[in-house]
Amino acid sequence: MAIIALVSAKGSPGVTTTALACALSWHRRLVLAECDPAGGSILAGYLGGALDGPRGIGELAVGELRDGNLETAFWSQLVDLDAPRRERLLLPGVVDPAQAGSVSPLWQRFADFFGSLEKGQPPYDVIVDCGRLQVAGPPWPVLRAAAVVLLVTRAQLPDLSATRSMIRAIERDFTEHRVPPGTLRLLVVGDGHGKGEISKALRVPVVATLPADPRTAEVLSLGGTVRAGRPLMRAAGALEVPVGALLDRRRARLAWPAAQEVPDVV
Repeated sequence: MAIIALVSAKGSPGVTTTALACALSWHRRLVLAECDPAGGSILAGYLGGALDGPRGIGELAVGELRDGNLETAFWSQLVDLDAPRRERLLLPGVVDPAQAGSVSPLWQRFADFFGSLEKGQPPYDVIVDCGRLQVAGPPWPVLRAAAVVLLVTRAQLPDLSATRSMIRAIERDFTEHRVPPGTLRLLVVGDGHGKGEISKALRVPVVATLPADPRTAEVLSLGGTVRAGRPLMRAAGALEVPVGALLDRRRARLAWPAAQEVPDVV
């Protein structure tokens, strides 16, 4: 399995809503991790804050800095979004701004741990909501460890302009840290310029377009009954196919050099 990171360049074009829609509609066993340094919103919004105590990446970071027990503490910090199956799990984001200072130094530690979950029994994919990168302490190590990075943007000109500069920043960072080419893709939300036009202008492929669906977005933001037949949920579910194809191609690229090193048996 793999890390799939979602990030935005400007404002809030629906990164958290998109990540949650994918988590609720994909068929993979997965963890949705809120790694936005500005704070998580699913716990207070979609889940209505109804938990039996503090839970999430902030609590996990404090415990890791104190005791170094990430591997054992991780599973107790998750919320089962489809209880009791434990196939769609949520790691809530920072709820107290004071926690952000504990989380930021541990992004590499979290990135390494998320990547290890694909080798677990059972294995898990990790969808990571990275929020905006133009904040203090952005989760760059998580983005570098991701098999696919989806830069979420609206199809309107002001958002595309901000997205262009963010693409260049990500590409510079990925080149410096030797992230495999083809990791970055665009995910367009709402109406406006077409996929081909956006891809050509920004020189990054558009993996999919999600429709404007205010009713479903409100449910995912504030709570309520998620209806699988709604446009946003159908499109989010369909996104699993092209993302899965990208993951398969990445695995094939990584496996090819190793296969070349195996000597022929006569």
